[in-house]
Formats: sequence, structure tokens, C-alpha cells
Amino acid sequence: MRAQPYPTVAGVILAGGRARRMGGDDKGLIHYQGRAMIRHAVAAMLPQVDSLIINANRNIDQYQQLGYPVIADSIEGFQGPLAGMLTAMENTDADYILTAPCDCPQISALLRRRMMETLLHSQSELAVAKDEQRLQPVFSLIPTRLKADLRAFLEQGERKIDRWLSQYKMAEVDFSDQPQTFINFNHPEDWQQAAELRSPQPMLGFSAFSGTGKTTLLTRLLPELKRRGLQIAVVKHAHHNFDIDKPGKDSYEIREAGAQQMLIASSRMMALMEKNSDIDSEPRLNQLLPRLDCSKLDLILVEGFKHEAIPKIELHRPSLGKPLLFRDDPHIIAIASDAEIQDKGDLLCLDLNDVHAIADFIEQFISSWTA
Repeated sequence: MRAQPYPTVAGVILAGGRARRMGGDDKGLIHYQGRAMIRHAVAAMLPQVDSLIINANRNIDQYQQLGYPVIADSIEGFQGPLAGMLTAMENTDADYILTAPCDCPQISALLRRRMMETLLHSQSELAVAKDEQRLQPVFSLIPTRLKADLRAFLEQGERKIDRWLSQYKMAEVDFSDQPQTFINFNHPEDWQQAAELRSPQPMLGFSAFSGTGKTTLLTRLLPELKRRGLQIAVVKHAHHNFDIDKPGKDSYEIREAGAQQMLIASSRMMALMEKNSDIDSEPRLNQLLPRLDCSKLDLILVEGFKHEAIPKIELHRPSLGKPLLFRDDPHIIAIASDAEIQDKGDLLCLDLNDVHAIADFIEQFISSWTA
């Protein structure tokens, strides 16, 4: 039998805590940007590992719906992350486990590679991630051969993860360039703070049901904003199977032949086409904004992305019989409608057909915007 050329790694998402500081709510199942937290973690970890395990002690049926093994702690009593790590080590044939908590929605795509490279280069026994200030021990790469040692440690009544890890030659892996990896949720107020998306330029979304006329409004509004001297970018959410290229074109054929990224440019236009390796993961604005040259922009308009925490104008046509969205979205700052809205609270109501009035509102929004 030919030897395995590289060590195998099982990803472990730790969702087994009681979440006392969150009022006891199961953090992995709380929604963030339209998806349960566990789905963000799965989407980030899955492309990096050879197999995936979810460690959970509650709501097992809900976690099992994701389609991956769900394993409860083998030591009873909610004994902390070490108990989850032990359980995973005892239920995988992989050489290593790579762990991450369920309440970090922006896990680095470089987690496995950087951890493994640092471990092998330093000839350490295990690896632990760190930021600029401290170690982040729930982000660890641990050989499964240590499972007997870990069980003995826990059976002695020990629970401190730092204390157990420090017994071994440990590689500290620097992720200070990716601090978003460690943004997590321990208190309800953390949820609101992390939900606030930061943009280098004023950003305003349009939120509406299909058929309300978001694109129609944009095609009328953009010329007016351009006439006022504003440089605008538009970010639009599209259906999963859209394609800006056509079969038979050279760029299409090259991309389909295997190019992960295809950049085509002329004296008038440039287009970058990149395949998304995780087809189950919806695009997020914080991933897309760095692709814009914001130094040339006065405003970013967003169509779609209704779950993102950005200021929005709701477009509403009562004749469609759809409910108002602002009651469930605190980020809606105005309503544009083709009829009078009675129950709108203190929100400003704009005339959906008055492009000049909407442009005036947007100019006021830009002037009052702070990053």
C-alpha cells in the first residue's frame, strides 16, 4: 500500500457549549446574515479539510440536517472545548483534527494551510492560531495520537485548554493579518456590533420583493446621479446560474477548460470572472467590496443582499399585496412607494416615481454618512 503523501485532517466545528452569556441560546443555530451560524462555519471549513465533524450536545436533530456527522461529548456535563476535541479525536481516522468554534462567521480560508505549514516547518507537535494580542486556542491543529493523553487529562478533572496545549511543543501560527477570523459572539450585543458592515464609501441598498421594480428604478436613477457629478458603483445579487460570457467565445472556452479566474480587458472595459468553489455559499458584501476601486467612487448602491446589515431604501407597491419589510429590518431608513403608506412609523416616505426626490435623499445620505 502506498503511503499517504500528506497528513489527513478532519475539521471539527465546536458547538457543544451551554452559551450561558448568550442566555442559553444555541449559538450555532442563531441566524447571522440570513444563515445559521453553523452554516457559515461549515462553508469556511469544508473546502479545507478531508472530512468534517460537528460536536454538539443539544439540538442534535437540527445539526444532523446539515449532512455531516454530529457527535456529542463522550464525557458528560458540558466540560468545555477540550471534551469536544477529545470526542472528535476518538471518532475519526484522520491524522489531525483542525478545530474552530461555531460562533465565528469569518473563519480564514488559509486556516489549514497556514497551520499545517507552520507545524511542519517548526517540527512542532501541535499548532495554535494567534492574533496580535494572544493565542486563540479553540483554533488548533492537533494530532489524534494524543487522544489518550487528553482523556487522562480530563479524567483528572482538568478543563483548561491552555494548560493542556502547553504540555507539548506548540507552534504559534500568526493570523494577525486576518483578525476577522476571531470575531465571535458571546453576548447579544456582540451580534449587533458584528452585523454592522463597514464600507470605505457611502453604501445604500434597495430592498423589495421581486417585481417591485428595483432594476427599473436604478436605470432611471443612475443617469440623474451621474448628472449631479456622482461616481457610482452597483453591486447586484444574481441567480446562481448567471453567466456574463457566451459559449464559443475565447474567454468562455478558456474558463471552461479549467481557469479558476479569467481576466479579459480592452481599452474600454475590463471583466474578471472567477468560479466560486463553494456553490452552496451565498456571496457576501464583505467579500465583494475589496474588489471595487473605492477611491474613484462617491457611492455604492446595492441591489439584493437583503439580509446584509446596511442602510436600505425599501421599495413598496401596495398593489402587489406584499407586506412591508421595514418591520423586520431595522436597517431600512426610508420607504419609496407609489401610494401613501399609513403605518410607516417615523420613516420618511418618498415617491417611487419621483427620481429627482430620491436623488435628493441620496445626496443628503452621502453628506451625512460616516464610516
